[in-house]
Amino acid sequence: MTGAEGGADLLLLVASIVGLGVFSQLLSARFRVPSVLFLIVSGVAIGPEGLGVLTIDSFGESGLSTIVGLSVAIIVFEGAFHLKIDKIKEAPSAVLRLTTIGAAIAFFGTAAAVHFFLGAHWDIALLIGALLIATGPTVITPILKVVPVRDRVAATLETEGIVNDVTAAILAVVLFKAMAVGEETLTTELYLQLFAERLGTGLLVGVVVAAVVWSVLQYVDLSPDNAPQNARLLTLAGAIVAFGTADYVFSEAGVAAAATAGLILGNAGLPYEEDIEAFKGDITLIVLSFVFITLAALLEFDQLFMLGLGGVAVVVTVMFVLRPLLVFLTTRGDRFTFRETLFMSFVGPRGIIPASVATLFAIRLQTGVAEGGAPPTNPAGADLLVGTVFLVILVSVVLEGGLARQIAEKLDVIPMRVLIIGGGRVGRSLAERLEARGENVVLIEEDLTVLKELRNDGFTARQGDGTDVEVLRESGAENAKTVVAATGDDDANLLVAQLAKSNFDVENVIARANQPSNASAFEDLGVQTISAAESTAWAIDNQIERPALSNWMSELGRSGDVQEIEITEEALVGKQIVDLGSELPNGVLIALVSRNGTSEVPTPDVELERGDHITLIGRSEAVREAIEQCGRPV
Repeated sequence: MTGAEGGADLLLLVASIVGLGVFSQLLSARFRVPSVLFLIVSGVAIGPEGLGVLTIDSFGESGLSTIVGLSVAIIVFEGAFHLKIDKIKEAPSAVLRLTTIGAAIAFFGTAAAVHFFLGAHWDIALLIGALLIATGPTVITPILKVVPVRDRVAATLETEGIVNDVTAAILAVVLFKAMAVGEETLTTELYLQLFAERLGTGLLVGVVVAAVVWSVLQYVDLSPDNAPQNARLLTLAGAIVAFGTADYVFSEAGVAAAATAGLILGNAGLPYEEDIEAFKGDITLIVLSFVFITLAALLEFDQLFMLGLGGVAVVVTVMFVLRPLLVFLTTRGDRFTFRETLFMSFVGPRGIIPASVATLFAIRLQTGVAEGGAPPTNPAGADLLVGTVFLVILVSVVLEGGLARQIAEKLDVIPMRVLIIGGGRVGRSLAERLEARGENVVLIEEDLTVLKELRNDGFTARQGDGTDVEVLRESGAENAKTVVAATGDDDANLLVAQLAKSNFDVENVIARANQPSNASAFEDLGVQTISAAESTAWAIDNQIERPALSNWMSELGRSGDVQEIEITEEALVGKQIVDLGSELPNGVLIALVSRNGTSEVPTPDVELERGDHITLIGRSEAVREAIEQCGRPV
């Protein structure tokens, strides 16, 4: 074959991989399943186990290493760029524990499982354990796009993925380098030195590159006609330069450099930031598709089958023992519900970092080539490394990625988003009650002191002026079912209500009227209005005339609950109240039936019709069970 023919074949192969990657993304959007699943299937289909079009010799060992390295740089940079400091603050303690204590549990637990179930030598077992720490934004972000969980849950999972990507890559290369040094010279000081060299170099290079890119974008005229394009290209070049420079100094330091540069630039308020994010997102999708398909194509089924029952035991240990253990231990004390904690336990798929680094290490183990030293040629160790890592990736992606939405729906962790503008006593109290019922509450507060207090107490709070359209949009107003204007300023509440109605078409807008005379202005907009004066008078009247009811209402959302639901189940249509009541859990009563705009306390012989709204009152857990039986919350 001539050089021209080989080049043409390689070009056709690259074009085919990109085409399959884009097609996989389209399938992902169509079926609302993370794209990683389709990418792996595509890679296997064109690899040695499928059509045999793509093999390890297609790009050459050094070519594959370079391609994967640059791709990882772009992927990690893009993930870090989207990681906003405000998002990290939404769950600071959980993130810190997940990325330290949780990472340690995953590392040592996985290594022990590989050693005992597969009989691997400790050096290979620890290497596999280090790689499988990483969940990664490449698999977590697609899941969260189709599973809109509460913001603090998403922030925790995303941050864990990005931080652990860097941790896993650096720790793995330290262990691999240590294998080259030889057991007789290994010391704790050597491990720490290797780790510190790579992490320190990555941080330093990342900060320098980020500073240069930021300075150019802020102070250099990028040509008005092409400024957005130049900003996009400069940022992309910064990611690659940061990775390449740090990796030149110490191998695998580039991952830390790319992550550091991305995190700094993503929070620096760059000009044309939206253009940069859109451009990088498209580039990352193509790069991610290319790398995942290529690495999956290099997988041989023999490497999986040779693991036998021991491999299955490792997967079960990683997914169903270690992951739940580390999540429950590290998220204790935070404002996560039991169901949310359980969901996070089931969402820990492994992604691009374990796959890419494991493949590169396997090549070096097979050939005996490594930078800074040459470990003994170890084909058996290479097969064990690739087989174990890819088995965990395949099973975790298929089960946890493919079934993530079904798991979330079963656990009921996809809540209604509620925006509360105003983090004072009223907004805070309302947020506490709504969160106790599992709603996804986001508070918007302008005062920095109040904002800090809200975050310290575990609330999801964003800084900003609630009368600003962009602040509302960034806080999720486009996906909100309810917006509550709860500030002490009626003018601000009125403007918030207008924006929520006209700009975002929010279904349910509720406003606090501090002055009774202003209530009519809110009602003219079609906004549900709560008069502060009338609400206080009503509460006092209840305390005087109905003290038992008043006390119970004060505890509402803690031990008791009241929920209005719509009858949607065909089996309930035509049933009488007496029949339905006997089927409800103990501790639940049907207080009201609403139909055609009128509500009444139902008699036992009232027959239910489709679309009826019924109000359930009782113990919190019993009310939730009744909702699952009867229909959907209004």
